[in-house]
Amino acid sequence: MADIGHNGGPSMAGGVSWRRHCWSAAREQLLPVLPLQVVRLRVKRARELGLEYRTYASVRAATGHDVVAFLFSSNALRVSVLKPAMPEERAAKLAVVNCGRVALAVAPLLPGMVQAANPLLLDRAHAAPYALAGFGEMRAALRAALGKVPSDQVLLVGDMSLERDWCGAGRLAGYLSAERYFG
Repeated sequence: MADIGHNGGPSMAGGVSWRRHCWSAAREQLLPVLPLQVVRLRVKRARELGLEYRTYASVRAATGHDVVAFLFSSNALRVSVLKPAMPEERAAKLAVVNCGRVALAVAPLLPGMVQAANPLLLDRAHAAPYALAGFGEMRAALRAALGKVPSDQVLLVGDMSLERDWCGAGRLAGYLSAERYFG
């Protein structure tokens, strides 16, 4: 009989290579084998979203859902009070994204200022959560920005470490740095 807390997995008494083999075999049994046509459709969808396939597949695996919208912080879009227009390369990337695009205006910007940066590429803009807000306040601000869109189907693209907390507070599908998404 196993000790309390034992998960019934392979014995840890063997060597490192044996444990690696056991865990690799268990992982292979856990992951489904996708038909080639499904993989092709997912590669196409990743391209439509402007994501690498590996990033898209990890979001799909973690949430079980497709990405239906992006939340972009005004920092990630490089919109500021001094430079109210979105840079060309960021606008070009947003132009090909085939899903919802919502901007979060980080203070001192107002939502209208971010929306005016490129109104054709953004569905709407909302005020971002206050930088030192608690999780409840962050969640409420993000929920208001998303409307009826399920939060676990939304990826956050941000540019500051504080913005990463929005992902947990809003129960979003994931976080991508602006450098990784636009780079």
